[in-house]
Amino acid sequence: MTKPDQTRAPIYEALEHFRRQRVVPFDVPGHKRGRGNPELARLLGETCVSMDVNSMKPLDNLCHPISVIREAEELAADAFGAAHAFLMVGGTTSAVQSMVLSVVKRGEKIILPRNVHRSVMGALVLCGAVPVYVNPECDDRLGIPLGMRLAEVERTIRAHPDAKAVLVNNPTYYGICSNLPGIVELAHRAGMLCLADEAHGTHFYFHEDLPLSAMAAGADMAAASMHKSGGSLTQSSLLLTGPGVHAGHVRQIINLTQTTSASYLLLSSLDIARRNLALRGREEFARVIQMARYARREINAIGGYNAFSRELVNGDSVYDFDETKLSVNTLDVGLAGIEVYDLLRDEYDIQIEFGDLGNILAYLSIGDRPREIERLVSALSEVRRRFGRSRAGLMQQEYIEPDVAVTPQEAFYADTQSLPIEETAGQICSEFVMCYPPGIPVLTPGERITKPILDYIRYAKAKGCSMTGPEDPDILRLNVLKGVR
Repeated sequence: MTKPDQTRAPIYEALEHFRRQRVVPFDVPGHKRGRGNPELARLLGETCVSMDVNSMKPLDNLCHPISVIREAEELAADAFGAAHAFLMVGGTTSAVQSMVLSVVKRGEKIILPRNVHRSVMGALVLCGAVPVYVNPECDDRLGIPLGMRLAEVERTIRAHPDAKAVLVNNPTYYGICSNLPGIVELAHRAGMLCLADEAHGTHFYFHEDLPLSAMAAGADMAAASMHKSGGSLTQSSLLLTGPGVHAGHVRQIINLTQTTSASYLLLSSLDIARRNLALRGREEFARVIQMARYARREINAIGGYNAFSRELVNGDSVYDFDETKLSVNTLDVGLAGIEVYDLLRDEYDIQIEFGDLGNILAYLSIGDRPREIERLVSALSEVRRRFGRSRAGLMQQEYIEPDVAVTPQEAFYADTQSLPIEETAGQICSEFVMCYPPGIPVLTPGERITKPILDYIRYAKAKGCSMTGPEDPDILRLNVLKGVR
C-alpha cells in the first residue's frame, strides 16, 4: 500500500483549481463570491469569499465523500495514527456528541468523569443514555479536579458491567491526564469501548515529550480540536476512530446533526493545518514546550503565583501533564483567577483563555512567540504589585460531587417550573449551569441542587465569572422539575 503523501492538501488544491476556472455561480451561497455583499468582501478579503462555495462534484460532499474530502480524511487518519478520520465543521462539540451518540443509546450506561465538557452532557440529553460518574480526585491546594484513579475506574466497571463505554478527558482544561493506556485496557477487558475527549490534546500526536495520544493509547474514538492547538479555523475539528469502530455507522451518526452545507473555508483549513502538523508539528511543538517551560520559571519567580506542571504527576490521578498548558494558581496573590483574567484584559490588553475561582490558563500554541510570553510575565508581575492582597475570604474552587436523581434526557424534557434561585435547594435541576470557558457544568439536567452549589454560583457571579446555560440569562431563576423533589 502506498504511503499517503502528507505534502498534499487535496481540498485546498481543488479549491484553488476551482477558483482559477472562474465558474459563473448560479448556486448558493447567495453573496456570489462576495459580489452581493461588498462589506463582507472588504472585511474578509476577496480570496476568502471567493472560496466560500457550495458542495459540487469537483469539490466533493462532506456527507458522503468520494473524492477530495475522502482523500483529506485519509491523510488526516494517517497523520494521527487512526483507522479513520472525519472532518467536522460543527466544532469539537459536534465531534464529541457524534462520538457519544455512536456508542450509546437510550437507557444504556456510559462511564465518565463528572468534570466533562457540556457537549458530553448534551449528547446524553439527545440520546437518553445514563451517566455513571467516576468522581475525580482533587488537589486541595490548587482547588482543581484531577484525573480518574485507575482503581476507581476498575471499581466502577465492576459495579456496572453492562456499561457500553468509558469516556476520558485527555487532557483536562488544566493539562492533567488520566492513565489512558490503563483505562483502555480495563475497558477493553470488560468488552467496553474507550472514548477520549481530546479537545485540548490535538498536539499530543506530534511530539514525544507530550502525553500519549488517544490513538497511540489504543482508544476506540477521539475528538481532536484542530482549531485549538492545531492551527485550523475556529469551529473545525476531527473525529478519529480506531480499527474496532465501524466507520460507516459513525458517518451516519454524524450526518444526523452535522450541516449539509459544510464550509469549505473550514474544510480547507483542516486540510492545510493537518499538512502543517504532519510536516512541521514536531519542530513547532518542541518550540512551544520550551516557551512554556521558560514562562513557568519566570512566573514562579515573581512570587505568589504557582505555575504548576509535571511536579503534580503521581502516576495515577495525574498520570501525565501537558506542559504546553500554562496553568497558574493565583490565590496566594489574593486574587481569584477570574479577577486576574479581567485585569490582564482590561489593564494590559492581554486575552488569556480563562480564569476560574483560583486559576488562570494561558493557552500556548504554534502561533505564539517569545515576546508575547515576556509581555504576559511582565503583566502578571504588575498585577501582583498593583492589585495583590491577602487571600483571606477567597473561595477555593473545588469539585462538588453530584447527586444524580434522574437521567439528563428525562430531566431536560420533563415538566418544569421556574423558581427564584434561592428557593431551589433540594430541587432537581432541568437545565445546565456553567462557567464558560471552560464549559464544565456546575449543574446538569437531572442533578439535585444543593446549598454548596448555590454558594458556588453566587460567589462565581460576584467575582465576575461568565455564567451560562439557564433560560434566565441573569441566573436569578432556575428551571426545576415540577412536583419532584
